[in-house]
Parts: sequence; C-alpha cells; structure tokens
Amino acid sequence: MISTPCKALRSQGYQFFSPDSSAAVKPCLWCKKALKGGDTCYKHQFYGIASHRCVQMTPTLRCNHRCLFCWRSFEHEYPGERECTPEEILAGIPALQKRALSGYKVSPYVTAERFSEALAPAHVAISLSGEPTLYSHLPELIGLLNEEGYTTFLVTNGTNPDVLSRCDPFQTYVSLPAPDRETYLRICRPRDDYWDRIRESLALLGSRRSAVRVTLVRGLNDYAPERYAALLQESGATYGELKGYMYLGYSRKRLSREHMPTHEYIREFAGAISELCDYRIADENRASRVVQLERMQ
Repeated sequence: MISTPCKALRSQGYQFFSPDSSAAVKPCLWCKKALKGGDTCYKHQFYGIASHRCVQMTPTLRCNHRCLFCWRSFEHEYPGERECTPEEILAGIPALQKRALSGYKVSPYVTAERFSEALAPAHVAISLSGEPTLYSHLPELIGLLNEEGYTTFLVTNGTNPDVLSRCDPFQTYVSLPAPDRETYLRICRPRDDYWDRIRESLALLGSRRSAVRVTLVRGLNDYAPERYAALLQESGATYGELKGYMYLGYSRKRLSREHMPTHEYIREFAGAISELCDYRIADENRASRVVQLERMQ
C-alpha cells in the first residue's frame, strides 16, 4: 500500500528507489530545460556541470529543520522508512532517471544524441530534499558513486559534522541560513539547537573543495554582512554562494513574494560581504538570482 505522502510526491515527479524508502530521484527544471536545448543551471556556468546529465536525488526525505524559506515538502512526512543500501541506490539511479525523462524522447526539441547523454548521467547532486547526513550510509554511498565515475555535489545543512567529516564528494555545500544563532532558531525552526554543529561543519570546508551557501530572504536574514563575512572567512571554503529566496513550492504557505530579493539586491549584499573578507565576486547568474564568491589565493 502506497502511503499518502508518497502518492503526493509521486504526483510531483518523485521516483522512489523502493516502496518502503524515501530515497528518491527527481530531475530538476534545469535538467529538463537543458535536455530540450534551453538554458542550463548556474552550476554549469560556475562549475561546468552538464545539466541534462545531472541526477538530482536524496537518500532520505527526513530533515531536522523546518525552514520557513524551504520550497520542498516537509509537510509530507514519510512514515516507517527503511533505509536503502548504497548498492540499491547506485544500481537504481540510471533506471529511475530514465523513467523520469522517458517522455522527452519524442519531443521535437530533444535530439537523439542529447537524450542518449541524459540516460548516461555523469553527475549526482545529493540535494533533492531532506537532510542527507541523516542517512546512516552516506559516506559509503558517496564512495560508491565516486568509484562508478560520477562527480558528486553534497548539499547539507551542516547539523551532522561527524558524518560530513567522513564524506568525500567532489564538492561539499554547507548551508548558512543566518548570521547568528538567534536568527537561525527563528527561521530554521530546528528540532534542536544545532548552531554549534553548523559552525563545526563550516570549519571542515577549508580542507576540501567546498561552498558556503546563503539563501537570502528579504526581511529575515538579510542583515549583518560583517557576520556572514566572518563566518565565510573562518570556514576557508573555496566558494561562497548568495542565492535569493524564490517564492516557490511549499514556501508559499509560509512566506510572501515580498520576501524575494532582486538580483541587484543580492549582488549588493554579496559586495558588502566581499569588502569584509578575502573573497571576491567571481560570477553571477541573474536567472537563478545567485552570486558566486571565490576565495582569493
């Protein structure tokens, strides 16, 4: 019997590895656009990732945050979850990606060559939904993906530094949702106060290819650039990314359009941070409202 949460997410395009697990694949908008020869994700611009060959997935939908600005569905809890093994996930990725994209084979905008490339994915973004470090076999899963030749991006909220320290993705993202503890507790509504753990995770980034990601929400966390600058500087991360909150998905139940900053506002805020630390503005993508900062050597 398929649970109600599972039915709701299936209707949104989630492809599950197993009926009793919340591990899932869901191609993002940019994958589909790139498949049709359209625009690509800013990760292609910044890091050379081919959007139509990228798998967006998660090993679990569980999360220990309830962030006001999250567009994903934490309203749909997944009861009675069994954890898939890393081997199950690795084996299932090509088939689930193929199932998710099968309808594009007959599109007049999709070439046979590009469709064939999309069915042979080269990159896995562990970023779909949930908090991946709550999956107990995450280091082993990333190891298997690496061995199989995938490049991997791991996006985490930083609440489990012990797990993160054992993971070896191509690039590690740690989300920095606020400039201080009080703002973090107010807008992320965590199950516990994980601020000190997030600081521990940030401290791991200087020894690996990494990025600190800030989702800027107008009127909630868009202040104290000096604190963001200090946290970024202390992390030693390769990159910083300031991305504007987008009024999409389930976040529309919690926030309004007025919370969405313009690209110009984000760039101005990124510039203020840049002036206060050893990071410079390296690139920007207006469509995604994101500005990339890079550590100066």
